[in-house]
Amino acid sequence: MKNHKSSLVYLLFLVVILSSWNGKSQTPPTQQPNIIYIMSDDHTSQAFGIYGSRLAGLNPTPTLDKIANEGIIFDNCFVNNSICTPSRAAIISGQHSQTNGVLDLEGVIGPDKQYLPKEMKKLGYQTAIVGKWHLHDEPAAFDYYKVLPGQGKYFDPEFRVRGEKPWPKNVVKTQGHSSDKIMDITLDYLENKRDPNKPFFLMHHFKAPHDDFEYAPRYEDYLADTFIPEPESLYDNGNNGSIATRGKNDSLTRIIGSSVSHRNLIRHQANNIYWNDTTVYKQYRNAEDIAPSEYVKWQMSKEEKVYTSKVYQDYLKKYLRCVKGVDDNVKRLLDYLEAENLLDNTIIVYTGDQGFMLGEHDYIDKRWMYEEAMRMPFFVRYPKSIKSGTRTDAIINNTDFAPTLIELAGGKTPDYMQGHSFKEILETGQEPKDWQQATYYRYWMHLAHRHQNPAHFGIRTKDYKLIFFYGKYWVDTDDPKATWNKDSWGNDFTNHTPPAWEFYDLKKDPKEMNNVYGDTEYKEVIADLKEQLVQLRKNLNETDANYPHIQKVIDAHWND
Repeated sequence: MKNHKSSLVYLLFLVVILSSWNGKSQTPPTQQPNIIYIMSDDHTSQAFGIYGSRLAGLNPTPTLDKIANEGIIFDNCFVNNSICTPSRAAIISGQHSQTNGVLDLEGVIGPDKQYLPKEMKKLGYQTAIVGKWHLHDEPAAFDYYKVLPGQGKYFDPEFRVRGEKPWPKNVVKTQGHSSDKIMDITLDYLENKRDPNKPFFLMHHFKAPHDDFEYAPRYEDYLADTFIPEPESLYDNGNNGSIATRGKNDSLTRIIGSSVSHRNLIRHQANNIYWNDTTVYKQYRNAEDIAPSEYVKWQMSKEEKVYTSKVYQDYLKKYLRCVKGVDDNVKRLLDYLEAENLLDNTIIVYTGDQGFMLGEHDYIDKRWMYEEAMRMPFFVRYPKSIKSGTRTDAIINNTDFAPTLIELAGGKTPDYMQGHSFKEILETGQEPKDWQQATYYRYWMHLAHRHQNPAHFGIRTKDYKLIFFYGKYWVDTDDPKATWNKDSWGNDFTNHTPPAWEFYDLKKDPKEMNNVYGDTEYKEVIADLKEQLVQLRKNLNETDANYPHIQKVIDAHWND
C-alpha cells in the first residue's frame, strides 16, 4: 500500500513537471509593436520647443514636445537632399538618390522600389499610408492608401484611393482643412479599416506647414498680438556664403536664394503671403527683365528693415498657425490610441521631410545644405524599450529610417539598403563605437523654380561642414547629357554661379555666419574632410561617373 501511494505521488509529480515544461514551450511570441510614422512637410527643427531655438519660448508644439520628452530626441538628424521628392524617396527606399533614381522633384518611385512597406509586409504587418505621397506613381506596395494628388490642397482636398479604375482615377473629395482631413482618415483606418489581430505600420503624412501656409480659420487669432523673435542674420548675413552664392563683390545677391526681404528680385516672401493683396503683391519678374545694373550689392536700408520685419512677422505667424494645426491633430491621435488601449504597444515616430529656412540668412524655402534646411526634427516614443528623457547627438540621416523601422519590427536590414539601423541607439541611448561620424548631402536642381539655389554637395560631421558649389558646369554643348537641367525648372540663369567651397566650424559658429574655407588654421581639417567626402561618394554610389562634365568641374576646382 505504501509503495502504491509513493508511485501515485511520483506520477503526479511527473505530470506537473511535464505540464509546466509543455506550457513554456507553448508560450506565445512577444507581441509585435504597432508603428506610426508621422511626417509633416517642411516642419523644421526651429519650430519646436524641444530644439531650443529662438521660437521655443512661443511653445509652438506642446503635444509633440511631450511625445519627444517621453522618448528619445535626435539632435543630429539630417536629410540627404533638402527637397520633398528626393527626401521621401530616400525614406521609402533606404537608398541615396543615384541608387533609387530620384534626383529631383520629378523623380518617381514605382511599387518595385517601395521597399519599406514591402519589407514590413514580409514581417506580418498590415501597411497603410495617408496624406502627402508626392512620389508620383501609385503607392501600390501598401495594403491601404489614401493620398493627396501631388502637393494637394490645403482646403477641401481630394485623395487618391485604390479602386475599380486604374491609378490615379479613383478620387475621393472631402471638405475641410487638410490637417484635419488627413487625421480623420488615419483615425478611420485605425477604427474601421485594419485587422485588429495583426500589427500595423502606418505612415501619416501632413501637408502642413508647406507654403502657402494656409491655416485653418480657427487659428486666426493664434499669435496675433505676439512679436515673433527674428534671426539676426535676417538683417546682416555676415560672412556666410561664397562667390558661388553671393557672386563677385556680392553681385549675385539679387538673384540667388529666395528671400524674406526685397533682396531677391525674382522671388521674395511677399509673393507668397500677399498673393491675394493687389496693393502689395507683384508678379515674379522675368529674368530677361532684370537690368544688369540691378545686380549690385544688396544693402538693407532702414525703410527696408521695417518692411522686412512686417513680412517676417506675417510669414512666421502663418507658418506657426499651420504647425499649431499639426500639433492639435497629433493630440487627437494620441487620445484615440490611449482610449483604445493601443498607446503602450505603439512606436510613435515624428519627423519632417526636411528642414526649412525661417528667415535665417534672409532665406525662405529649403534646398540649402545650411543647418536650418538640412536638419530634420526626429524623435521616437516607445516606453517598452526607449527610456524617457533620452537625447543623443549621434548622426543619422533619412536613409537610416527604413532599416531602423524594419529592425524595430523584428526584421533585418536588407543588403540593398544603404542606410543603417540605429535601433541600438534608440534602446540604449548610446552611440555604437563603429557608428557613422559623417553624413553626405547633394542638391541637384541648379537655380530651379525661381528659388535660385546653386547645385552643391558636401559632408557634415558633428563639428564641421564642408560644401562644394559646382554650378558652373552649365556648358555650351549639343550633348543632351552634358547638362542636368529641365525646362520645368524655369531656369533662366545658366552662367551665373562660379564654383566655390564653403567651410564652417560648427563648434565656434553654429549659425554658419563665417565661411572660413581660406583660413590656414583649418587646412588639415579641410584636407581630411575632402578625403572623407571622396570616400563617401564612392561608398554611396554618389560619384559623377555618369556626369563627366560635372566631374571635370570638380577636378578643376578641388584644390581651390
